[in-house]
Amino acid sequence: QVQLVESGGGLVQAGGSLRLSCAASGGTFNWFTMGWFRQAPGKEREFVAAIRWIGGGTDYGDSVKGRCTISRDNAKNTVYLQMNSLKPEDTAVYYCAAAFRKITINPASYNYWGQGTQVTVSS
Repeated sequence: QVQLVESGGGLVQAGGSLRLSCAASGGTFNWFTMGWFRQAPGKEREFVAAIRWIGGGTDYGDSVKGRCTISRDNAKNTVYLQMNSLKPEDTAVYYCAAAFRKITINPASYNYWGQGTQVTVSS
């Protein structure tokens, strides 16, 4: 069974940076797309970024484009989300997800989800 475990969330001041990690286990991830989503209270789950495990193609949500970088370490089965120039509106629970398909921004297309890590950005 595929398991995804996020880490790296926390409290940071506006303008600061955080790096989130997602450790994947229990499967072969060569054909996966790995994605990051976030959900703030009272809002829908929002696409943040995604990366193909093989080839490394990426996509980013408009709200984070230019401020976030998604990457992966194949040897460690870990995906990272480097977030810079954080804003209070980035405050949310951030989820890691895996999909058996090409990059997609649709959360319904992802097969596995982590439990999430809280990111809070103070003004």
